[in-house]
Amino acid sequence: MPTSNELAEERTDLAQDRTDWAEDRTILANERTFAGWMRTGLASAGIGLGFQAIFRAVEPTWLAKVGASVFLMIAIIVFWLAQAKACSLAKRMDAHAAKPMGHSNFRRISLLFIAGTVTLATILWLL
Repeated sequence: MPTSNELAEERTDLAQDRTDWAEDRTILANERTFAGWMRTGLASAGIGLGFQAIFRAVEPTWLAKVGASVFLMIAIIVFWLAQAKACSLAKRMDAHAAKPMGHSNFRRISLLFIAGTVTLATILWLL
């Protein structure tokens, strides 16, 4: 029969396991949230592109370009904030059984999306 010290130690081990699993779930939730924010940024960039396509015939043409640029700027802000929040949480958490993608990958992905959006804005203004 286990002693009271052994039972207490077993309960402590189980509590630590539950804490580790909760931290892993939080890390994975952070990655899903990051992906959601990236989709939101892409939607904003898509709205900007659609805005320009629909209102291209508006005179003066710069008005349609400004409207589209607002949505492209929103996309850039969303991309930047998504990586900032994801990196912030990723640095505070320790993975146990989960294999997180790492905070440097959040930054790389965001920078690529930002570069694509800036390229889109540049092309928009050159048309």
